[in-house]
Amino acid sequence: MARVESAGDGEWMVRSVSPAQARKEYTCPGCGATVAPGTAHLVIWREDWIFGEADAIEGRRHWHTACWRGRSFRRSR
Repeated sequence: MARVESAGDGEWMVRSVSPAQARKEYTCPGCGATVAPGTAHLVIWREDWIFGEADAIEGRRHWHTACWRGRSFRRSR
């Protein structure tokens, strides 16, 4: 289940991924390091994307939880 987080750069959908669900390797846009399989992390996409939900979901990214939490302008709604 995703939750909405508001930030100075828009509204973001945030979904937690458990270690058991994390089966692929991704590159975290926050630090540029690998999010390894078996690592709990977050999947992030724009909630308020002007091109619609399908396009926003297509642009989702996998972040280390600490990288996302350390990002500027974070506040939960």
